[in-house]
Amino acid sequence: MDKYISVSPEEASIARDGTIKLHGAEGFEGMRNAGRLAAEILDALVPHVVPGVTTEELDDIVRNMTIAAGAVPATLGYRGYTHSCCISINHVICHGIPSDKKLRDGDIVNIDVTPQLDGWHGDTSRMFFVGDVPVKARRLVDVTYECLMLGIEQAKPGNHIGDIGAAIQKHAEAHRYGVVREFCGHGLGRLFHDAPEILHAGRAGTGPEIRPGMFFTIEPMINIGKPGGKILDDGWTAVTRDRSLSAQFEHSIGITENGAEIFTSSPKGLDRPPY
Repeated sequence: MDKYISVSPEEASIARDGTIKLHGAEGFEGMRNAGRLAAEILDALVPHVVPGVTTEELDDIVRNMTIAAGAVPATLGYRGYTHSCCISINHVICHGIPSDKKLRDGDIVNIDVTPQLDGWHGDTSRMFFVGDVPVKARRLVDVTYECLMLGIEQAKPGNHIGDIGAAIQKHAEAHRYGVVREFCGHGLGRLFHDAPEILHAGRAGTGPEIRPGMFFTIEPMINIGKPGGKILDDGWTAVTRDRSLSAQFEHSIGITENGAEIFTSSPKGLDRPPY
């Protein structure tokens, strides 16, 4: 039996114990502010994601903008991670580490940011096109964004977490794409990662019931090829086993009485490329 608890902002920072937290108005306001900052950071990166830029340079922009806003990058120092965002290129599924690697014409890139503002986490990622991107890669990115939004449509009171994954899996596999199973969405708020886990494949009607006040991410990772992935020796970078292209989008959402509020929508309408 899944456990739910209504929490105040102070109680929301209680360590993860499997209980699903239900947040009130103050929590929604905190997440709106953190989510908007996260989206603004990704908006600001748009003119910088070009051939020849290094992923380290992009990470510097993320860190400087986060700190200037009075926030801190949640990834910086998280389990020993030493950067302010994750940047995943082409066949990298997620958790790509910024470096002196330069982006090249035709790359597709996911940038994942999580500013922590006033104790609340705004977690979001977005795909970017670098120069002239092939049609098959553009199509993968389009379908991945559609998967995200179809999953969000299922995030409403009375549904179950499994409804989200079922909708995502059905759409991706209709295009003969693979849905990554090794990573999932997660609860968040004053904790970076909390219950429940949000699987991106599954059976409708299964899993915890979705209730008003829940905060969580939906972040499908979709591969052109098979769904399998592996983690490289650096302990972070996850890549497709068959070296096929992978794409991901992520939003942080809060469940209202009527559906889902997206905390991390782009203020400039730059939610999907081309920008």
